[in-house]
Amino acid sequence: MTLSLSMASFALAASISPGPVNLVSLSSGSRRQMRTGLAFVSGATLGFIALFIATGLGLHGVLVALPELAALLRWGGVLFLLYLSWQLLISSGELPGESLTNAPGFWAGALMQWLNPKAWLASASGISAYASGGDTQLLWLFAAIYAPICWVSLCCWLYAGAWLQAHIRKPERLKWLNRSLALLLLISCAALIQ
Repeated sequence: MTLSLSMASFALAASISPGPVNLVSLSSGSRRQMRTGLAFVSGATLGFIALFIATGLGLHGVLVALPELAALLRWGGVLFLLYLSWQLLISSGELPGESLTNAPGFWAGALMQWLNPKAWLASASGISAYASGGDTQLLWLFAAIYAPICWVSLCCWLYAGAWLQAHIRKPERLKWLNRSLALLLLISCAALIQ
């Protein structure tokens, strides 16, 4: 029981803390209806759990052995974050209503986790702390604990965005919120480049 609580605490701290996926969830909640954002959140959760399990089954060792692949993933993540930053930066602040044209969906959420350095760090450190001995039962237990915590954490960010949408009705205010989020994503990119 103590191990499960410790895993849950780690999962909550890693999932709820700010990061690129959390910021996109916040932005999605502030610009779209909740049901649209839930597709992104669900994809991001399943994408993370797939990454987590792959890391636990040895992917981290492959990346250590092949630093070129690790660099390729890092630069792919930077490019993806730059693209998202640009989309937020050029947003007019107009709420899109029912249009889902540029809404990040399930597959964007799943892909974003594989390009998200925070997700890689959370996977590697979580595996090393709790399931590094090659015990697949521990890995599956940790993944089962992590999945709902990750989903609820991302939903909190989505809901915070929806709350902002209800209180920031003017396009000019939403435009500045989007620009602030774009800046935070750019800062994430700068941290990755160093």
